[in-house]
Amino acid sequence: MALQTISLNRSYGGTQGVYKHASDQTTTDMTFSVYVPEHRVGAKLAVVWYLSGLTCTHANVTEKGEFRSACAQHGLVFVAPDTSPRGQGVPGDPANSYDFGLGAGFYVDATEAPFSVNYRMWSYVTEELPKIVAEHFPIDTGRQSIMGHSMGGHGALTVALRHPGRYRAASAFAPIVAPSQVPWGIKALGGYLGEDKSKWRKHDAVALIEDGAKFREFLVDYGDADQFLTQQLRPELLKTACEKAGIPLTLRRQSGYDHSYYFISTFMADHLRWHAQRLGA
Repeated sequence: MALQTISLNRSYGGTQGVYKHASDQTTTDMTFSVYVPEHRVGAKLAVVWYLSGLTCTHANVTEKGEFRSACAQHGLVFVAPDTSPRGQGVPGDPANSYDFGLGAGFYVDATEAPFSVNYRMWSYVTEELPKIVAEHFPIDTGRQSIMGHSMGGHGALTVALRHPGRYRAASAFAPIVAPSQVPWGIKALGGYLGEDKSKWRKHDAVALIEDGAKFREFLVDYGDADQFLTQQLRPELLKTACEKAGIPLTLRRQSGYDHSYYFISTFMADHLRWHAQRLGA
């Protein structure tokens, strides 16, 4: 797979890169970022996948996430894909809303026209991009973990629940835990997957847990000043589902924090330390 380097920057002894490639899944060019810490020649490093939220690209966490110091300290590769296909001919929201279409792929493979051709973000982040990263970067595929924010928190939780043998750890900042029950998710899942709600359940963390999916443990932070907390995020639903299923969940309420990258960057190093412990980094 041909990979085009967009930029390379030295940071904390390692290299922050941004790359572009032609995606077979989305039939568009896709851009992603990878931070590789300083390491000995021939070493294979643990990798953390980060899935971003609505309206974001790879750039939001790359520029504002403040993850590189912790990744350098713990020897973690950090990969941040885009949130949707982009480019000429890619359909967006008919009303130009921020919560569907461009920047809002919701980490599903769409089955509904006209989105089914390009919006294959589930297969992109679970199949295509991991193969590309494994081919071009010094990662240990036996030591992977995943995390995300908001829509990306939804993605991280569902990916982990459906691939429990692949990821050693999963965490999230302000995730959409039950998209089938909240406005953002109802719009996205209905638009991408159709009106049969039984098809939504494999992209809903709470529903997956209710249906028997397991994961070793989760770490989730949310801010009690998050403007989306009560209507869109509903962390209490994840707490109830995990308790019933016996899945260990550390759910932390962070006083005064909102939904922004000021919140994420504050607790990023703590999450990466938690991941590193479980990755043996």
